[in-house]
Amino acid sequence: MKKRVGIIGAAGYAGGELVRLLFFHPQADLQYVFSRSKAGQKVTSIHKDLIGETDLVFTDVIPKDIDILFLALPHGQAKDFLQENTFSDETVIIDLSNDFRLKKDAGEFLYGLPELNRDKTFGVKRLANPGCFASTIELGLLPLAHAGLIKADVHVSAITGATGAGVRLTETTHFTWRDNNMSNYKILQHQHLDEISETIVALQDNHTHNVFFIPYRGDFSRGIIATIYTAFDGTSEDAMKIYKDYYASHPFTHVADENVDLKQVVNTNKCIMYPTVKNGQIVITSVLDNLLKGASGQAVQNMNLIMGWEETEGLKLKASVF
Repeated sequence: MKKRVGIIGAAGYAGGELVRLLFFHPQADLQYVFSRSKAGQKVTSIHKDLIGETDLVFTDVIPKDIDILFLALPHGQAKDFLQENTFSDETVIIDLSNDFRLKKDAGEFLYGLPELNRDKTFGVKRLANPGCFASTIELGLLPLAHAGLIKADVHVSAITGATGAGVRLTETTHFTWRDNNMSNYKILQHQHLDEISETIVALQDNHTHNVFFIPYRGDFSRGIIATIYTAFDGTSEDAMKIYKDYYASHPFTHVADENVDLKQVVNTNKCIMYPTVKNGQIVITSVLDNLLKGASGQAVQNMNLIMGWEETEGLKLKASVF
């Protein structure tokens, strides 16, 4: 029997991708698509890519008789929502915001990076989905941390598309600002830094080095490309073996034999990376789709793990490379 599924905050970019993925998921019955601002409107009036696929209507009624609930609310609102609305202890809640990612806020929420916590995920009832920049960078660093090889400061520069800023129009997401333009922001103080550090420490408990991160806004719609480097004593062959061994059993994270680009991952739940060694530094290029492996796709991947379904269920998506 299919599981009854609902989404809270389904009018945004991540919410829209959740609708698309869950509507075609063979184990999910998407029954509730909640949005106060769009209540009474057809889902296809906002997510026009689903015209001809569904007659679902946005509702502002909080679902109670639900098996799995996704929270796709803006950061800072999920915690308030759960304080104002109660659900059965048996209802699985997967939160896509940053409200429960850090240990100090997590409570009963498990940090849901499958490549880190897959073996802990089955059967949990509360899960915090990682951030998009955090996922890109953490996946680039997990094999090193697992081997205890982060022995110096880590430097990261990463570029995200306009969808990373959310659906609400702002000065820096307006077409005339983004087109043929780039900028950095939140230099060395991005909100995902604490999340990244906690993840590294989970595998390398003696990690005390800094992660210096400079994020950029790109003039494209979706995807993240991160370049990560830190001191490394081995060769490119050593690095490649460390990375391929770590990700050998993970279906969505792949280590390429040559440099990678965004088109390889956009519209997929993949993270693809390329490690190489230059001048005593390991340089890892890591790419993923910020709305899928960086948000909704990873949330569905976590749902599959929680429920004991095939990890790739509903996520066998192909990139459009031309």
